[in-house]
Amino acid sequence: QKSGTRKMVVADAAVEWELGSPPSDGVSSLTFSPGPASSLFVTSWDKTVRTYDCETNQELSKIECSAPVLSGALSSPVEGFGGTLEGGVHAFDLNTGVSSDLGAHSSAVRCLSYTHTANAVVSASWDKTVRLWDPRSPSTGASTALPDKAYTMDTHGNRVIVGTAGRHVWVYDIRKMDTAEQRRESSLKFQTRKIRFNTAGDGYVLSSIDGRVAVEWLDPSEESQKKKYAFKCHRLKVDGKDTIYPINAVAFHPRYGTFATGGCDGFVNIWDPAKKKRLCQFHKYPTSISALAFSHDGGLLAIASSYTYEEGEKDHPADAIYIRRTVDDETKPNY
Repeated sequence: QKSGTRKMVVADAAVEWELGSPPSDGVSSLTFSPGPASSLFVTSWDKTVRTYDCETNQELSKIECSAPVLSGALSSPVEGFGGTLEGGVHAFDLNTGVSSDLGAHSSAVRCLSYTHTANAVVSASWDKTVRLWDPRSPSTGASTALPDKAYTMDTHGNRVIVGTAGRHVWVYDIRKMDTAEQRRESSLKFQTRKIRFNTAGDGYVLSSIDGRVAVEWLDPSEESQKKKYAFKCHRLKVDGKDTIYPINAVAFHPRYGTFATGGCDGFVNIWDPAKKKRLCQFHKYPTSISALAFSHDGGLLAIASSYTYEEGEKDHPADAIYIRRTVDDETKPNY
């Protein structure tokens, strides 16, 4: 992996700011509103879902839940969804603050996504199932068995990709969820932490707990598979020793096809997958990066600095969410 010219981008109040009234426990997911709005939907271990206006730095809504919320998604600026540690899948009216039940898994809902293609909520759980829910008619969601506990999931068009324990990566067509379209094994040797489809939807990026990222393609042809590669990142020398950090977060820029990674080292890197190089690295954040999200046009990047307990119980900085106004020098390929 070529790093190119190492570029450290320092915070400036004009381009980066911290949101007020952050969650009081771990930030589990960040989702920007679809469309031009600058509202950000945040789920947390403090049993809340919150919405912020990033430009005015105002908390727009806060809804209490009965359990930690591990995953979230939006269908519109005013309708959100959350999956909880208890297994609940909930819908939230962000205007009124009213929540309703869509259904439940028998264990924690680790991943949640809303697909506009199918107008459905997709949830994946530690109960080793992935389910589809119709928000307009809550009922028992169509259930599909997974090979192991779900750790991460993403949707793009009619495709669903799920990464599970045991390094399984299964790809589904949402129109026929009864059987996986592809059954893969992660090309990385350690536990999968995050999977995200690329901007075009013809491939994906997978990160692991051992500071590695894999860039993969869905087309099984030999020609396409020759293009896949993996690289090391989020590794630092600490007291003279190489220290490897889990990569918790991956987010693709919606226009440029570049992607950001965030790790337990507290750093955010921007990568150009076509050139196989790093475009830049932001300044160090107070603690682990637990989640990342680009806005609809890529103009804003939300960064959750939130300790993920990779080193067990210890004193750690307070949870914080930073909003960064991105510039082309950071996110646009150099060609």
